[in-house]
Amino acid sequence: MDRLTSVDASFLSNESTTSHMHIGGVTIFEGPPPSYEDLLAHVESRLHLVPRYRQKLAVPPIEAGRPFWVDDPQFHLGYHVRHSALPAPGDEAVLRRMAARVFSQRLDRTKPLWELWLVEGLRKRRFALISKTHHALVDGVAGVDIATVLFDVKPVPEPVEADREWIPSPPPSGAELAARGLGELARSPIGAARRIAGAVSSPKAAARRVQEAAEGVGEVAWEFANPAPDVPLNVPIGPHRRYTWVRGDLGDFKRIKSELGGTVNDVVLCAVAGGLRRWLHARGIRTEGLELRALVPVSIRATDGRGDLGNQITLVRGPLPVYIEDPVARLRTVREAMDGIKASKKALGAEVISRFNDFAPPTLLAQAARINFSTRLFNLIVTNVPGPQIPLYVLGRELLDVFPVAFLPENHALAIAIMSYNGRIDFGLLGDYDLMEDVALIAEGIEAEVKQLLEAAAASAERSPGRGQDRRAPAGADQATTSPA
Repeated sequence: MDRLTSVDASFLSNESTTSHMHIGGVTIFEGPPPSYEDLLAHVESRLHLVPRYRQKLAVPPIEAGRPFWVDDPQFHLGYHVRHSALPAPGDEAVLRRMAARVFSQRLDRTKPLWELWLVEGLRKRRFALISKTHHALVDGVAGVDIATVLFDVKPVPEPVEADREWIPSPPPSGAELAARGLGELARSPIGAARRIAGAVSSPKAAARRVQEAAEGVGEVAWEFANPAPDVPLNVPIGPHRRYTWVRGDLGDFKRIKSELGGTVNDVVLCAVAGGLRRWLHARGIRTEGLELRALVPVSIRATDGRGDLGNQITLVRGPLPVYIEDPVARLRTVREAMDGIKASKKALGAEVISRFNDFAPPTLLAQAARINFSTRLFNLIVTNVPGPQIPLYVLGRELLDVFPVAFLPENHALAIAIMSYNGRIDFGLLGDYDLMEDVALIAEGIEAEVKQLLEAAAASAERSPGRGQDRRAPAGADQATTSPA
């Protein structure tokens, strides 16, 4: 049995009948679809690479801490891998509507928390896979995900042999779950005592860490005391969703940041802010002096922990200055603000708070988790994940597009997820069905803002040839390492 981390458990605590805490994506492939039987066999051959995908939740019968992951003795692959086809005309609008319906349904907590849909009938000799996984199960930055293990870097799939046949462990009894939970709660003070002993042996380093942590928590507290603005994005939502996407060229984003400064992630936030500005104006809302806040998940996973299971992320708030009309000036403001956040201790403060949650009882943890997703702190999620820049394949079919899907916390009507892949950068916009009938306006606005930034970058290059080389962000700063929330 493995216990959920406090971050994993927080996603369960925040889930409701209207707010679903699953994430995923719509992936489009070139070529005829594989048969359902071939896809089942392919998934089954790789399941040993993601052991969590054959496990389900086990909740202790008393207040004995967070739930556990245990093997599902009734695991049936055919329940999780599903088969569907688009009605005529089979265009991308029909695929988006289907994806919206898939993401409108909560996952069954009595089974492993994931689904994979094979979708036939897409025009232009293509097909799609829709992946859907509870956020408690997967950390997008870790790469431990059912969709990723299905991919190959060569058209001809290479066999991935399991060391041994999977045999589920016997399910634990309620008494065993309670005893294990209480035992881990009892060991928590021991861990704290060891940290105190370490602090005594290195008092200066410990004092510095305590001071930095206190400053970080203070910065997070300041944000809570100064709430995000009240806009139509932050109202009670329903269970049903709309979904649309925007295709982009990663080279365009790199040209913009190289000529105008910043990182690819800064350009992304600038374009999103511009799209939201246009949407607010279309709704008759004034934007003078208005700056929205985006919740930007950031990985805190150590390099040597990339194979570990469980979420290891923290959350920071990024600026969306919708009051600025000129996209170049807006990019400059975003860049300066993000540089300030990176230099501040906000991420450290959020991490300290999450570490305290490891010692919290379930009821207190649930309350703290809800505060994390409060509308006082942010208006919408904007998560940007850098993906592989080489072509990938599933059963010999090349992956063309990856449109990520985030989730909607309570009282948040919009979430935007971005992912780059093989020279492309795609935006996925998930909205509440009743409140975001005009979500396509934001998508169109993002496209228009990127076009304006490209034109400004080209004009800047003509005025000052070679200047873009001097304005590049530091190596490795092209995209923030974040998670699909």
